[in-house]
Amino acid sequence: MAALPELAEPPTRAPSPGEICVIANARSGTNARDAEAIERAFRVFGDAAVLREWTPGEDLRETVQEAIDAGARTVVAAGGDGTAMAAAQALLGTDVALAVLPLGTFNYFARGLGLPEDPEEAARAILAGRRHQISVGMVGEQVFLNNASLGVYPAILKERETVYKRWGRRRLMAHWSVLKTFLRFQRPMKMRITADGVSRNVRAPLLFVARSSYQLDRFGLAGTEAIKDDRFAVLIGRATSRGKLFKITWRLVTGTMQEGRDYDMIAARHLTVETAKPRTLVAFDGEKSRERSPFTVRIADRPLTIIRPDRS
Repeated sequence: MAALPELAEPPTRAPSPGEICVIANARSGTNARDAEAIERAFRVFGDAAVLREWTPGEDLRETVQEAIDAGARTVVAAGGDGTAMAAAQALLGTDVALAVLPLGTFNYFARGLGLPEDPEEAARAILAGRRHQISVGMVGEQVFLNNASLGVYPAILKERETVYKRWGRRRLMAHWSVLKTFLRFQRPMKMRITADGVSRNVRAPLLFVARSSYQLDRFGLAGTEAIKDDRFAVLIGRATSRGKLFKITWRLVTGTMQEGRDYDMIAARHLTVETAKPRTLVAFDGEKSRERSPFTVRIADRPLTIIRPDRS
């Protein structure tokens, strides 16, 4: 992610009671692992923190506004990337900072910030962290922090939900959902992509719009410089058959993907995507919804304030 200038606030100032609001999925209380993680984080936060619950699918803005009205200056999203994205949507353009207590399966946003996955260590890092402003991506009016995508990746997420319900939320099951989706692969999408005013027609199994460089670096993909330049890294998959899709996936896992052979990359600040179907499944930071074509992807006009671990 591209960071704007650091805010001039001392990182060591002790927060007052109620200045930190931890927002957790209402189901976390019935999940022993998540409940224990939140309890451990609160041992570090102490009286500075209060807990509020929400149910995914509900508008989080009301809960966040209640926390702000009660004096919160930092909102801690206790969960995965979807929870962080929902909190970012509510906090965009305010001076209240977003922090993350990683409880999800992959936690790409938190890991990109350098936050520990241990809840007590993460809480200490939040307390000692610095406030930064970053620019984030939007598809229409939906904020995203890591990526937005069309094609096979949203289909994988849809299959993952079914697998998780039957077998539980484990990384092995996430990988199984990838295999099942590929076995059902039919044909690539037809799209017309206009990036910063330049249009092209493509047939591709995947359009992946990255806003954070963490995943790109992790898999050895191009685009880090585009993100540093406050643009999107737009990756267009080149596979046109199930066999080629498996081959590209193996290269992704082994870190041997090559731009120009396996995918094309475009750097852009504004993107319009028109698909052949009037509605297409779109994924945002692990969440998904069926959206109407054409899709507009842009850098948000307002910054998001975040808490990042102190690296000095």
